[in-house]
Amino acid sequence: MAIHNILRRSLSAEKRSIEVPKGHLAVYVGENNKKRFVIPLSYLNHPLFQELLCRAEEEFGYHHPMGGLTIPCTEDLFLDLTSRLSIT
Repeated sequence: MAIHNILRRSLSAEKRSIEVPKGHLAVYVGENNKKRFVIPLSYLNHPLFQELLCRAEEEFGYHHPMGGLTIPCTEDLFLDLTSRLSIT
């Protein structure tokens, strides 16, 4: 399955109000301008993704300024990592 089918990125404020499909989670990614991605919940169990979650915990604790899980990495790194997760 192609990465664009697995990750659905919301590009506008109106799309942010759309519900997240069952079995998925919305996350915010980026260093300055955060972008919203919808990922499968299965990613949460993968060791590479858990490393990102540890970084998020170190940086934000349980307070995420975007109102959802915020992951402190570049969009390129996130896309590279999630493309590898979709292959395995």
